[in-house]
Amino acid sequence: MIGIVTALFVVGAPMAYAQQATSSPSGAPENGRMSQADFKMLTDIRVGVIKAALQLTPEQEKLWPAVEDAIRARAETRYRRLTVLRERMDQSRDVDPVQLVRQRSDVLAERAANLRKLADAWQPLYQSLTPDQKTRLRLVTVYAIEGLRAGVENRRMEMDDEDDVDVWDLPH
Repeated sequence: MIGIVTALFVVGAPMAYAQQATSSPSGAPENGRMSQADFKMLTDIRVGVIKAALQLTPEQEKLWPAVEDAIRARAETRYRRLTVLRERMDQSRDVDPVQLVRQRSDVLAERAANLRKLADAWQPLYQSLTPDQKTRLRLVTVYAIEGLRAGVENRRMEMDDEDDVDVWDLPH
């Protein structure tokens, strides 16, 4: 079972990326940006992997919809936040450092609230999980974190290649 879950997770991200790469009419990626449909597909894969790994009992299935809704709500919020961030970065304008800090504060507060909702949704289900299910959930989480780290590192390297100007090189 763990092998299947791992395979689904490992295969899921490249499939989503491949889908993204062919989603524009010309067949070329849209500057590495995922469409909302692609982002939703990736969320569907993640939700499916988690649910498959847990092998929920009928009693636990009753607690799953709240968790899935929280996961999807958080993913949707993340997509909207990334879209706004991309739009800001695409605009050429003066940067107000104070406003930037305030906006960052608002984003962090929203993320904290969404994480709290996710934790609240998970709590009843997590308490009902068997030790074996908790182990599988931890394994899926570790693979997800490793995949996220790799994705962030790849994106950083791409950004470094695309842009020779580092924010720390700018006059302060």
